[in-house]
Amino acid sequence: MIDSNFWKGKTVLVTGHTGFKGSWLSIWLHEFGAKVIGFSLDPYTKKDNFVLSNIGDKIVDIRADIRDQEKLHQVFNDYKPEIVFHMAAQPLVRLSYKQPVKTYETNVMGTINVLEAIRACAETKVGIFITTDKCYENKEQIWGYKESDSLGGYDPYSSSKGAAEIAISSWRRSYFNPNEYEKHGKAISSVRAGNVIGGGDWALDRIIPDCIRAIENQKPIEIRSPHAIRPWEHVLEPVSGYLLLAQKMWDNPVKYSSSWNFGPQLNSVVNVWDIANKVVEAYGEGKLIDVSHRNEAYEAKLLALDISKAWFELGWKPKLNIDETIEYTVDWYKHYKKHEVYDFCKKQIQSFVNKSEN
Repeated sequence: MIDSNFWKGKTVLVTGHTGFKGSWLSIWLHEFGAKVIGFSLDPYTKKDNFVLSNIGDKIVDIRADIRDQEKLHQVFNDYKPEIVFHMAAQPLVRLSYKQPVKTYETNVMGTINVLEAIRACAETKVGIFITTDKCYENKEQIWGYKESDSLGGYDPYSSSKGAAEIAISSWRRSYFNPNEYEKHGKAISSVRAGNVIGGGDWALDRIIPDCIRAIENQKPIEIRSPHAIRPWEHVLEPVSGYLLLAQKMWDNPVKYSSSWNFGPQLNSVVNVWDIANKVVEAYGEGKLIDVSHRNEAYEAKLLALDISKAWFELGWKPKLNIDETIEYTVDWYKHYKKHEVYDFCKKQIQSFVNKSEN
């Protein structure tokens, strides 16, 4: 169970805080009373959750590139974070085909830069590195991937995340070995989530933002890969896992420094067409059209996660079924123009927490 008192007064660095998941994590940490330091590029659009929630006004908001090692070390020296969540990344499969070098520089060297900054900062005790379910060597199998399965990746994005995972594992064994914790005093983990959806994401080539943009512009929703099956989960699901894991690592670093999957309930592993159709139903308008064709860049057709390790060793499990996940997500997009977004996010977080306690 997440303990809000644990976070009160803790100095926490969030890289990628202006992004979709980073903004939600920053809001939750701020509500807990943590001193949040954000390190990221500018938000993607003026409608992002980060912008509309004004969370940047409530935390230390630093704009910089994760590839800038000197700037990153300066931030560690200035603020001495006790806990680090590394989220900054180039997160899009299709963009990675257009920008493979930048994708690798950001996702691999950016990760190594953070690992090195943690190594140089005596005050940093816990580092959690957010990667992706796409870091696994995808064999299109019907059962979920376990943390011990092979890493890989077909496209530049997925393979860059697999490479980042290998780097994290190497640094953990070489410099942050749990068996030598008394020497270095640091705990390092990597975390892998499914297809994360929720309010305030406007990135290109993601199904929820694509649906909402089409609905708002009164255009048909174009579905590129209608039969691709993914593990869909609301952003609060994995973020709750990250927070719980950080607490566990702080209290028992030797036991919990490893890799972890945070995926959804089995009924949330469905195809893209069904997800888009549920968005249309929840929003009350919209029309789907199939635009799939053979010339599209390759994307995996089937992907799922095995969350047994998090369930049994952390006591974490997903709280929302697929319909609740869509409801939470669509509610944000239906209300962002006429409600205070920060207050709405607080309301959704509290609703989620209450649900998890039932």
